Amino acid sequence: MAMNRIQLQPGLSMPEFQRCFGTEEQCAAAVAAARWPNGFACPRCGTTAHCAIRHQGRRLLQCNACRHQTSLTAGTLFACTKLPLTTWFLAMYLLSQAKTGLSALALKRQLGVSYPTAWLMHHKILHAMAEREQLHRLDGQIQLDDAYLGGERSDGSTGRGTTGKTPFVAAVSVNAAGHPLFVKLSTVPAFSYEAIAMWACRNLVPGSLVRSDGLGCFAGVSAAQCLHAPIVAGRAKPAALPDFHWVNTVLGNLKRTLAGAHHSFKFGKYADAYLAGFAYRFNRRFDLKGLVARLVVDVCRAAPRTAKAIRKADEHC
Repeated sequence: MAMNRIQLQPGLSMPEFQRCFGTEEQCAAAVAAARWPNGFACPRCGTTAHCAIRHQGRRLLQCNACRHQTSLTAGTLFACTKLPLTTWFLAMYLLSQAKTGLSALALKRQLGVSYPTAWLMHHKILHAMAEREQLHRLDGQIQLDDAYLGGERSDGSTGRGTTGKTPFVAAVSVNAAGHPLFVKLSTVPAFSYEAIAMWACRNLVPGSLVRSDGLGCFAGVSAAQCLHAPIVAGRAKPAALPDFHWVNTVLGNLKRTLAGAHHSFKFGKYADAYLAGFAYRFNRRFDLKGLVARLVVDVCRAAPRTAKAIRKADEHC
């Protein structure tokens, strides 16, 4: 059996992580490099000339032109945090290196913080992952399928018409050899032509070839100027449908991840965050060693997100 080099790559070991981000100074330097890769620029006027001052024990950066004061973490997901940056970086390391993800409860035990703190850190990092995933669109050959989060209801009802289930679209782009490249996992209001058309315009590159089952709503990908090749699956088992092999594999891995690591969460409220976390790790699986550094950059550049905003996430069901 051939060696799977992606699965067996070394990744970033804990000793290596500690050497790179083991001190507050190292983490602060990484945040500064991510926020200002070309050197500090005033967030108000853009001037680069500045000086460092201290106010009530805090290190601030003051613009020489407009005298605006800012801190290293102001305007980022780290804003107003009372935790050291080393704790945040350890959380990013644990969430990025765990293939099946990590629950807030497991994160709490690893970091030695309270559960509400771990939950908020978890969701802020997922928010950064989701922001980054929104920028990427699939192209080439794409396998598309429909799926739901949530199972049988307490009244015993099952199937597409079951209330309380969260519908989402799974799409996997493959190369000429049929190997998976990137994945998109997105919730949709319903499996309708209009919803799929809006999803396709946001997430697919025009000219892509989309293969789906016979569900009528998937014809909506034509609104994004994509070629649609439906295949009526009927009652055929996944093994008999090679055209959907990788999207079925991704869905199987996703279900095992959510059931094993998280067991349960409010699907209608937080589905987008958890789906984005899975997709973020999958799409960067080719370079596990560099994944932490990439996540640091994405977290530092993500828009601030408060606990109130996270808990007021839109319900999809």
